[in-house]
Formats: sequence, structure tokens, C-alpha cells
Amino acid sequence: MKFSYTHKTISIALSFLVLFSTLSLTIEKHFCGDVLIDVAIFSESEKCGMEMSKITDVETVKKDCCKDEVDVIEGLSEVTVNSYEDLDTTLKHVLFAYSYSYVNLFEDLPNITIPHNGYFPPMLIKDIQRLDETYLI
Repeated sequence: MKFSYTHKTISIALSFLVLFSTLSLTIEKHFCGDVLIDVAIFSESEKCGMEMSKITDVETVKKDCCKDEVDVIEGLSEVTVNSYEDLDTTLKHVLFAYSYSYVNLFEDLPNITIPHNGYFPPMLIKDIQRLDETYLI
């Protein structure tokens, strides 16, 4: 097993972090007076039916009690990746020393050879210690 479950879990979590940091949302809210009527995330919010129709007569125009709010949550448009050359020299030296000192820290243990791996004990037909009445105390 080359990669452990912890490694796989961390890589999946980081990929979801990149996905959700670049995600943009638009939340539309429709209020009638001070009462929230509808909230929509990916579609247009439903109206309550109290909106003023387009009337050309100026005398019958009343103030509309309904209002719409639009909240926009913008994600990152570009994910920036810094290269090793963009770092200053002190940080380069620290990263090099850290990686050099810990490169061989997590090596696998060597395979231990077992000299009697293929040895099978003989089948016991009779209990010899009981027959000879020799007991270890």
C-alpha cells in the first residue's frame, strides 16, 4: 500500500478546498415590506405578486412595498502558484535545509530474514514427556 488513507483523505480535502475557493454564488432575496418571501441561490427568486405593473398613467402610481436584494459571493478567478524562484534567498535556504534533514527520516524498515521460515515441526504422535514422566518445574 503505497499511499495511506490519511494521505488520500488530505488530498481529497485539499481538492475540495480549491474547488470551493473558486466557486462563485449569487443569493437573491425577495422582501415584501419587512417580511422575507423567498430566497434563491442558483435561480431567480419568486415574487409575491404585489409588484406594480407597468402603468403609463402617472396619477395612479403608488410606492412599491417590495424590494429585491442580491448578495454576490465571488470566488477566486485565478489560482496563483508561486514557484521556487519567486522566494527570497533566506527562505530558499531554510526550505533546502528542512528538506535535506528530513528526506531520509521516514524510510521503510529493512526486510528481516527469518532463518527458520520453512521449518515445520514434526507431528506429535505420543506425548513423550508424559510417557517418560519428565516434567520441567
